[in-house]
Amino acid sequence: MSLTKRCIAEFIGTFWLVFGGCGSAVLAASFPTEDIANPLGIGLVGVSLAFGLTVLTMAFAIGHISGCHLNPAVSFGLWACKRFPGNDLLPYIVVQVLGAIFASLVLYLIASGVTGFVVTEGFPANGYGEHSPGGYSLVAGFVTEFILTFMFLFIILGATDKRAPEGLAPIAIGLALTLIHLISIPVTNTSVNPARSTGPALFVGGWAIVQLWMFWIAPILGGITAGFAYYFAFEPSPLQEQELKAKF
Repeated sequence: MSLTKRCIAEFIGTFWLVFGGCGSAVLAASFPTEDIANPLGIGLVGVSLAFGLTVLTMAFAIGHISGCHLNPAVSFGLWACKRFPGNDLLPYIVVQVLGAIFASLVLYLIASGVTGFVVTEGFPANGYGEHSPGGYSLVAGFVTEFILTFMFLFIILGATDKRAPEGLAPIAIGLALTLIHLISIPVTNTSVNPARSTGPALFVGGWAIVQLWMFWIAPILGGITAGFAYYFAFEPSPLQEQELKAKF
């Protein structure tokens, strides 16, 4: 598959991730009714599930085209594990960020169609300190993003290993992202994805731009660390590769 076609798939996939996941947070997480004590809405669990479903559906849709990275940290992790060429890193990351920005633009156009919407309060930008949903510090946020991205890449690498059961990787990866959001929405609003963080931050501006650096560095370091760890600890040896080829 040509690089152009793979990049188009990554753009569409990242758009879907950000629009579906962040869109659920902006438009559906809570929906006030006359009974304020019992508002309608999908809540934290629903938003977490929405992010997982975007990855699950896109993994089935474009996994065979681009690998369905949708995330610079994933691309870096796969590169570190020697499953992705370094020459393709920059094009993938560029289209992932552009897909996230375009999704944020569409979401902004929809969300601003209701009276009272304020982008600085209604957009799911990632943050730490006073901008963390639970008031968690920079250190807590960094550790959370690093560890959860490490585990996300570890699951991706294991689920897509040639020795793993075929056809089930999208389910494992989608559920992993759901669990990650269930853990970390209160801490950082959950990034584990620099592109996902960049799109909303550009519309929120101010503090979201100032804090954006952390949501690039921590996930990418976590992804690269997982890639190296999986490669040196679990990747098949040349002999095992030959045995796998002979078997299949």
